[in-house]
Amino acid sequence: MPVDHTKNIIEVKGLSFSYDGIDNVLEDVTLAIHQGDYIGIVGPNGSGKTTLLKSMLGLISPQKGTVELFSSDIRNFKDWHKIGYVPQKAVNFDANFPISVHEVVMMGRYGSKKLFQRISHEDKEAVEYALNQVGMWEHKDKLIGDLSGGQQQRVFIARALTNHPEVIFLDEPTTGVDKKTQDGFYALLQKLNKEIGITLVLVSHDIERMTREVMHIACVDKTLTCHISPEEYLAESELSDIAGNKVKFITHHHHN
Repeated sequence: MPVDHTKNIIEVKGLSFSYDGIDNVLEDVTLAIHQGDYIGIVGPNGSGKTTLLKSMLGLISPQKGTVELFSSDIRNFKDWHKIGYVPQKAVNFDANFPISVHEVVMMGRYGSKKLFQRISHEDKEAVEYALNQVGMWEHKDKLIGDLSGGQQQRVFIARALTNHPEVIFLDEPTTGVDKKTQDGFYALLQKLNKEIGITLVLVSHDIERMTREVMHIACVDKTLTCHISPEEYLAESELSDIAGNKVKFITHHHHN
């Protein structure tokens, strides 16, 4: 599905943030993300990438600036079912905790339910749909701790899919998984973006991989240093130091 460049579903304006009065982690960041986009947020360690992501999710409040989701100030935003989130620490849990894949994904439905409300047929259908999308339905009865790291990450994406979100945020989702698993994971993200039309916002330190996967790259190093296409980024990177360290790539393939 094509990107709708006329529709900003996320708008960050003049955002600044600091922890405990320390120098700003983010300073005057302005960024717009379009419906259907697949954007990689990259930058050196400590550059503020995850802080920007958490600001867009409403998990932290900036000292200055605003965040709008679907044309609504984030402080008044109510349609959280439109937002999916796969955190950086999603797979760092007690592997011995006896919870099944199906139960983990069902947790994605609890946020929209009232206390003690029973699981409905619609909930069960949503879980089946989500697990099928990520290729994990056949593993639904397995314990989450018995899966590989790559399989676990797919389950957490399924959990984010259960409410049929319009945008999914992912924070360093391939940390600690091998290249083959990463390839399958990125193929899944392409499917979610191209076939289902979900907007993806992905924080990663793997700049080289991002140039082969995403539609746009936002470079963050306290400020927003660039917001360009992978092709433009590769051309710039041969001449400059926009990501905090010299980078030069020989080949790349960009999916449109």
